[in-house]
Amino acid sequence: MPDHVDGVYLHIHGGGWAFGSADGQDEKLWRLAVEARLAVMSVDYRLAPEHPFPAGPDDCEAAARWLVDHAEAEFGTGRLLIGGESAGAHLSVLTLLRLRDRHGITGPFRAAHLAFGPYDLSMTPSQRLFGCRRLLSNSDSVRRSYELFTPGMGPEERRDPEVSPLYAGLTGLPPARFVVGTQDPLLDDSLFLAERWQAAAAPVQLGVVAGAMHGFTLFQSTITAREQRRERDFLAGA
Repeated sequence: MPDHVDGVYLHIHGGGWAFGSADGQDEKLWRLAVEARLAVMSVDYRLAPEHPFPAGPDDCEAAARWLVDHAEAEFGTGRLLIGGESAGAHLSVLTLLRLRDRHGITGPFRAAHLAFGPYDLSMTPSQRLFGCRRLLSNSDSVRRSYELFTPGMGPEERRDPEVSPLYAGLTGLPPARFVVGTQDPLLDDSLFLAERWQAAAAPVQLGVVAGAMHGFTLFQSTITAREQRRERDFLAGA
């Protein structure tokens, strides 16, 4: 953590709710912390299939509530930010909704940075139609991840707003930045949720990256470097 910070970023990692860890992006998050003058806290939430829904969302909600109560004393600032990639973006939105609906908390989190998240676990058209292309994620891998995270649920049950935030009311949520590539089976999820988020009167930035696949920011490239600068600028200016 830098010596002085202007905010705290709650980061939630991706990995299909079944893989990954809180320290998996330490280098990137440290650079973000220094350049944006943020304390960064990454959540080591419980993973499926051993711990299916709602274990992961419960852990993220608990971490966010702790920050709301203790950030000022621990870090000297009550300015909070949230975000993540893929499943982490999904969990970030669920966390904001849980804070609002279960605890009446809408003010402390000033912005959300949401990279290529799945927001409809009953599968949007782009998820269903992507097919079996050999990229980091495709229709089959997305479907399998939903089965691990929400075992025993069918499509109708997965449309519950507590599972799929695309179906939730979005009033009271903070400004958000969505990022997704055109070769991502989750393309529709970002397009649809960004439109609904904007309609709920919260400002939205939407970055659609031509030719980029799911998880593209996990690989070193000039496009990744550009997107990381945009993420830093968004969070620093929120």
